[in-house]
Amino acid sequence: MDWEDAFKNKLAEILKGEQFIFHAPMSEQTTFKIGGAADVLIFPSSIAEVAAVIKLADDFKIPYTILGNGSNVLVLDKGIRGAVIKFSDKFFGKIRVEGEKIFADAGALLKDVSKCAAENSLSGLEFAVGIPGSIGGAVYMNAGAYGGEMKNIVAKVTAISKEGEVVTLNAADLNLGYRQSIFQQNGCAICEVEMNLAHGNCEEIKNNMADFTYRRESKQPLEFPSAGSTFKRPEGYFAGTLIDKTGLKGLKVGGAMVSEKHAGFVVNAGRATAQDVLNLIEEVRRRVMEVHGVTLMPEVRIIGEM
Repeated sequence: MDWEDAFKNKLAEILKGEQFIFHAPMSEQTTFKIGGAADVLIFPSSIAEVAAVIKLADDFKIPYTILGNGSNVLVLDKGIRGAVIKFSDKFFGKIRVEGEKIFADAGALLKDVSKCAAENSLSGLEFAVGIPGSIGGAVYMNAGAYGGEMKNIVAKVTAISKEGEVVTLNAADLNLGYRQSIFQQNGCAICEVEMNLAHGNCEEIKNNMADFTYRRESKQPLEFPSAGSTFKRPEGYFAGTLIDKTGLKGLKVGGAMVSEKHAGFVVNAGRATAQDVLNLIEEVRRRVMEVHGVTLMPEVRIIGEM
């Protein structure tokens, strides 16, 4: 593409060589292990670098996609045009504790932040120990489990606007609801999250985390790549229960399969394409509607080109 060489030269002025890859397979960047290549994959390591990359993309008039740990996304088979700015725990995953507050870079993994909280006898993040995402992605989706959610603990978010400016949003500005946040509308890139926790008993916190981990490992199909729960919870129902009652456990389309362990998960059972997953999702939705009269909506974020 015409812009690549010039863009690469400008990137090299901002980032180290290991921080960007052209024609990067997105199957290597998502927990689903599915997806075509991104034109360029970028790993910023600071808020200043995020701002500089976003401004550069704007200068070159190329689109950019923000990605966390890639645990709640399905990248389509033709990949992603423009730049993917990925917040990785390797490059952008610092965590620090100040009293009852934890500050985490967007790329810090939820499991690491929750373990850091436990080690400092801070309670409130126990629910997050088994969620395979980043802090930034968790705020973007208002991740939750076992009665907890990010909405309960997030105090402030530092982000970069579409114009490349640093913005600070307080909890009241975040519009956190069931699997939603203001970031799904405003296009800002979450960079740092400040969380308010509470002092607790270290042993109790760790015991609760161990319980949640056991429950997750015993019930969820962690032996297969997936994007977590495939469908949002329909009001008054549980998606997995509806799918199970429809008799769809084990249903396959190509390499995609409704998990035999937990019907709420579509898994990559072997070389699944994004199209396989989409076709299976539509078939599940069709049959559940036919049998139960309930519309299932995907929770997984679908990005890229078909």
